[in-house]
Amino acid sequence: MHHCKLKPICGTLLLFFFLNTIQAQYSNRLEWSSDGNSYYSVKSGSIISISARDQHDSIIIPKEKLIAPGSDTAIAIRRFQFSSDEQKVLIYNNTKKVWRYDTRGDYWVYDRQSGGLARLGKSLPVSSLMFAKFSPDQKKVAYVSGNNLYEEDLATGQIHQLTFDGTRKLINGTFDWAYEEEFDCRDGFRWSPDSKKIAFWQVDASGTRDYLMLNTTDSVYSKAMPVEYPVAGQKPSPIRIGVVDISDVKIRWMNIPYDWVWGSYVPRMEWAAENEDLIMQFLNRKQNQSDLMICHVADGYTQAIYTEKDSAWIDQEGRYYPGYRMGGWDWLAGGKEFLWASEKDGWLHLYRISRDGKTETLVTHGNFDVMDIKLIDEKSGYVYFMASPDNATQKYLYRSRLNGKDVAERVSPLNQQGTHDYTISPNGKFAFHRFSNYYTPQTDEWVALPSHDALDGHKVYNALQAADSTKSNVSFFKVRTVEGVEMDGWMAKPSNFDPSRKYPVVFYVYTEPAGQNVKDNYGIAGNREYIGNMADDGYIYISIDNRGTPVPKGRLWRKCIYRKIGIINIEDQAAAAVEILKWPFIDSSRVAVWGWSGGGSATLNLLFRHPEIYKTGIAIAAVGNQLTYDNIYQERYMGLPQENREDFVKGSPITYAKNLKGNLLYIHGTGDDNVHYNNAEMLINELVKYNRQFQLMSYPNRTHSISEGPGTSLHLKTLYTNYLKEHCPPGPR
Repeated sequence: MHHCKLKPICGTLLLFFFLNTIQAQYSNRLEWSSDGNSYYSVKSGSIISISARDQHDSIIIPKEKLIAPGSDTAIAIRRFQFSSDEQKVLIYNNTKKVWRYDTRGDYWVYDRQSGGLARLGKSLPVSSLMFAKFSPDQKKVAYVSGNNLYEEDLATGQIHQLTFDGTRKLINGTFDWAYEEEFDCRDGFRWSPDSKKIAFWQVDASGTRDYLMLNTTDSVYSKAMPVEYPVAGQKPSPIRIGVVDISDVKIRWMNIPYDWVWGSYVPRMEWAAENEDLIMQFLNRKQNQSDLMICHVADGYTQAIYTEKDSAWIDQEGRYYPGYRMGGWDWLAGGKEFLWASEKDGWLHLYRISRDGKTETLVTHGNFDVMDIKLIDEKSGYVYFMASPDNATQKYLYRSRLNGKDVAERVSPLNQQGTHDYTISPNGKFAFHRFSNYYTPQTDEWVALPSHDALDGHKVYNALQAADSTKSNVSFFKVRTVEGVEMDGWMAKPSNFDPSRKYPVVFYVYTEPAGQNVKDNYGIAGNREYIGNMADDGYIYISIDNRGTPVPKGRLWRKCIYRKIGIINIEDQAAAAVEILKWPFIDSSRVAVWGWSGGGSATLNLLFRHPEIYKTGIAIAAVGNQLTYDNIYQERYMGLPQENREDFVKGSPITYAKNLKGNLLYIHGTGDDNVHYNNAEMLINELVKYNRQFQLMSYPNRTHSISEGPGTSLHLKTLYTNYLKEHCPPGPR
């Protein structure tokens, strides 16, 4: 891997951050004051303001002001968000999960001037409101309830319903399962800058078949639990973009070029920095062509302004910028340009694109990937982002000039090697900095930018000075296969390690494009499913990131897995294991592998296809048959089953189940709405067909996390630990 020159910017002893979430919706952004010099938090039930410079806090809304009429206690605060003038605060509580996140609940508005506290949507069911947000003029709040869109006048308390056709299958202002899971699309409506209109998504899932999960424990009669779920090969649920006028509740539908034969996607949509146009990202069914489109709201006319194609796939922009998960578009020069990310030169870089799409400027350049945008500070002329040009297991803060005329500058101190993260104030002057590496516990501090001077003590520097890498049993290594593929890995050695003896090895795998395992973080080599201490018990624990994993090694590394999930990742893992088994202290007769979800799939494939290497496997919530998984994820990386079904079959573990020779423990929740339980039963049928013996544990009504219900987590850990110890005994020989 070749690297560009990156200019360091910072003194010798300086420090960092990332941050815990406080805000009204699912997001990773801090609730900052409008001037960016302070932020808000909750302390003992009160909302406080904290100075970013000295961390001095003061109560701005005491909990006594948050007592609802007819109650003796203050309302509990789950999350909150201020209006732009900071005179009103939206408080979210009594929340319920919708799939992964608690995006449904009750909302209250507290008016700092009048001292009034009122619950929104009083005529609607309790805990039914989603994604409430102030209008830009702060006079109204809009929200979703029952898959319909509503607007409420804060002065009068009058509620106005804006859509009337919402059902379980016709979804206004939010999304179906697949969009939420694979595009991070949850909040599905946007206020216009003048507060007169709302643009929103409508998902029509009426033609999408339901997967029927079966609840067999909450009643003596079983109950079907339907989830609209388009599997690979099925057309996506059609999407429409509507704009509703608040004054007359009339909706105009945008003329987006939806592909009614194959289907297509609109994962991003925002107002185009003014009140007349929308901008959106439009992806074709294969997700290998991205069109950025401007829509004229008055007549719905839509025009593509910027098109990009890729021989593999194009990620939706939120993959690079978690801040986009609840909406956002980065406009520059008063709406004349916007910032966009692309891998078209072989690396993930940022570009300035003109509003008409005709001109572009490369902002970041060189042989490195932008890992995550942290702040666009247009006033100072910089974009702050995370990158790690020289070590794909680490992460650092850089900044580049927005005009693209200079090399990227490293802001994170040179003497702090490891993984950094930051939440940066809107004015670019302060940052909450979080740091750790494999031997230094996670440490948080506040710093000034761009100098990176510590503001509340040199906490990260002191933590590094106190840490001792020689006391850690974790080390990082590179392994090169006979094919010449070099991969990063970590290894946790046993306590009192004796290199003259042989130890069992346990491989932890994920291997797919959705996750990176090998990161220089504190605790990275911990095993949450093992009861006790693997090192003390005498195990070597290893993880390796193969080609196709989302590590900052360039486009080719990540996308060579296209149409080859279950092939390239499996062969890379096995080839790396072959080299590792040559190490003199590895006992090749005691080799285990385990993983969850995509890692469970990899575990099955490795156990079935390389029994000469892997003797024991523990697969949890695995995709056994790629044709059962959702279309957005599986088709993005594998193509369409209608065109290359053989690739899905070749990559699926059930194709090779007959080859099982070692010990298999298979675990799945019957209420898994993500990787459905039919994966387990299809796999069981294949194993039964060929008389392959294995151990099965089904957890009734548990989801993909297998965490619900009393005793579940301990039971799973006990099962995992006992099975591993029995079939891959610990300790040196």
